[in-house]
Amino acid sequence: MKQLAMPLGVSLLLTLAGTPSYADSRELRTIEAATATLQALSAIPLRCIPPSLIQDAKGVAIIPSVVKAGFVVGGRFGRGVVLVREPNGAWSNPVFVALVGAGVGGQLGIQSTDLVLIFKSRHSLDRILRGKSKLTLGGDVAIAAGPIGRDAEAATDAQLKAEIFSYSRSRGLFAGVSLEGAGILADAYANETFYGLRGGRPEDVLARQGVHIAAVETLKANLSAMSRPPAAPIFLIPSQTPPPPLVPPPQ
Repeated sequence: MKQLAMPLGVSLLLTLAGTPSYADSRELRTIEAATATLQALSAIPLRCIPPSLIQDAKGVAIIPSVVKAGFVVGGRFGRGVVLVREPNGAWSNPVFVALVGAGVGGQLGIQSTDLVLIFKSRHSLDRILRGKSKLTLGGDVAIAAGPIGRDAEAATDAQLKAEIFSYSRSRGLFAGVSLEGAGILADAYANETFYGLRGGRPEDVLARQGVHIAAVETLKANLSAMSRPPAAPIFLIPSQTPPPPLVPPPQ
């Protein structure tokens, strides 16, 4: 029996070691922070990302709490996730990514910024999803500060040519932002840790089936809700029925 117990114990340890641990992990906190960012944006409907942009997006990156890396160079660093639009219109499993490099234009003096990137084409996602090198914003793909509000038709020429729209939220304010020179790359370690996938390749994350994690489902639901247009106002039409005739009081 002792000789049998040892292999079973070793087998159990190996099984547990190969199983991803979600509870209170850094990756889980990143997903929860991304959801909180979307919920905060939804609370300011007149100053948010137009729903039509998210509805037509091929992918969305949410990078909460991007912090300054230095006061002289103005570099930034942050961890977040990218979700890809699937052929059936649903959102994929979140792929963990990191943002590194140049400072965020127009955000001088702000210590922490939530970023949301709207990918208009699948081409702009390919470099991230292949996981081979970083995607340089403004270099590999054109990026522009995205339009704000319910209507995205009043876009500038720069916005029309861009493959990615960028947004930021700092201290309760929400506006388009310039990210020229910053880079996004897949976080293989985070993907491997969270999903239990050896190598943490983005394509394996997207192909992973059976991921039923409450925080992931909540993030997808919030993103889907932001892509729906606001409900049309209901106008009450007054009744056309004529009032009843006046009956004189009895004598």
